[in-house]
Amino acid sequence: SLGMLPSASIGESGPGVFEPCHGSAPDIAGEDKANPLAMILSAAMMLRYDLSRSDDALILEEAVEAVLDQGLRTPDIKQEGDGCKLVGCTEMGKAVADVVAAMEDKSEISV
Repeated sequence: SLGMLPSASIGESGPGVFEPCHGSAPDIAGEDKANPLAMILSAAMMLRYDLSRSDDALILEEAVEAVLDQGLRTPDIKQEGDGCKLVGCTEMGKAVADVVAAMEDKSEISV
């Protein structure tokens, strides 16, 4: 699904441009159907390749993997009979944010 594909345009000098492969998905704007994971993964690429913050990029990548492992799916990746829960853009984004927050809380406790 295009909703899962991050992208980047990185030059030799200056900042890169990081965005989902699917763009802004104007055909489903305002319908809470877009998959936010490509944008989140694009942000992870920005952290890793433009800002040299690989540890933070890994947190985002692991959070995306965790919500997919929890069985959450937006309409573009939901398959009939897969046993996964259909969610919208808002709920998927909140689920990733919640995982990131939990990871941060866990790291603060272990330090």
